[in-house]
Amino acid sequence: MKRKLRYGMIGGGRGAFIGGVHRIAAAMDGQAELVAGAFSSDAERSKASGEDLYLDPSRVYGSYKEMAIAEAEMPASKRLDFVVIVTPNFQHFPPAKLFLEKGFNVVCDKPVTLSLAEAIKLRAVVKKTKKVFVLTHNYTGNPMVREARNLVKSGALGKVRKIIVEYPQGWLATALEKTNQKQAAWRVDPKKSGAGGAMGDIGTHAENLARYVTGLRLKEICADLSTFVPGRRLDDDGSILLRYHGGAKGILHASQICVGEENALSIRVYGEKGGLEWHQENPNALIVKHLDKPREVYLRGNGYLSDAAKKITRIPTGHPEGYLEAFGNIYREAFRAIDAEVNGKAIPKDVDFPTIDDGVEGMVFIETAVKSSALGAKWLKFSQP
Repeated sequence: MKRKLRYGMIGGGRGAFIGGVHRIAAAMDGQAELVAGAFSSDAERSKASGEDLYLDPSRVYGSYKEMAIAEAEMPASKRLDFVVIVTPNFQHFPPAKLFLEKGFNVVCDKPVTLSLAEAIKLRAVVKKTKKVFVLTHNYTGNPMVREARNLVKSGALGKVRKIIVEYPQGWLATALEKTNQKQAAWRVDPKKSGAGGAMGDIGTHAENLARYVTGLRLKEICADLSTFVPGRRLDDDGSILLRYHGGAKGILHASQICVGEENALSIRVYGEKGGLEWHQENPNALIVKHLDKPREVYLRGNGYLSDAAKKITRIPTGHPEGYLEAFGNIYREAFRAIDAEVNGKAIPKDVDFPTIDDGVEGMVFIETAVKSSALGAKWLKFSQP
């Protein structure tokens, strides 16, 4: 394509965190530009957010429905190529469905919907419309996560036996939602967040990371979810035992009441011949473990890494590269697919980003975990709808 891709944003206005992250990531390679948006359900706030971003006022809308109708009528020279949805969970499904049906590609924050039922319906819409749908599990865009995945796929670890993935945070160790903190308030509200609290917000990242690195699918889970902060309606801590198809077993821990922890997502994978370990807070290093020799530390940006890691490395070795760059890598892959779709070409088979199928899998994970815990930590089959 001889022009930048054009996109609109739903949510992500003043006071929002993740909208700014998406805008940075989408701009990182200079391949897309923000030209429209419905940045808030409050029309005045949306307008003010559009002014902050120097957008044409005529393309700043008071609602996503107004935006969908108006943008669908735009001439081809102005028409959006995709929309980005960065609202709380309960506002994912309605705009995603509407924009897909209006002929737009969609990038959506995770988890994909409020419920599994909505996710299944959305998957049907994606398949019917044949549009590109991207789910931003951004950690899979990190070069050393790609290196870890390559090591597992190459057989360097042997058959995988054990997976330990954890995501502890501490920011909700107190009743922060009672102080009118916007990011806390909607995450602990089941009408806005869904059935899962910490498990839905960050446990889904942990589950997705383990599945992406190992390629293994869950067979059964046994969950023990807790709510430690008095009065809170959703889980703020959880531990889950995992059984995978093929015989591997695992442990998943996700918590938002671990005082002193910031964003400590990590994964350890152990096979018959070796193991690996990666920490999100030190994303440039991958620890590789062996049966009969000392552990090695692989560092991002070096020539000894696989092509899978090297092709998404952005800056020379020795410079920190992490959260935003990984997000940018998801967008760069998404742009390859969206560019092809817009131009009526076949989407490259090697594009690598989370899809609607990953979103459905994440919702199965949340709802199965919640049900297992409610039944007294009962082992439940992980069904694939």
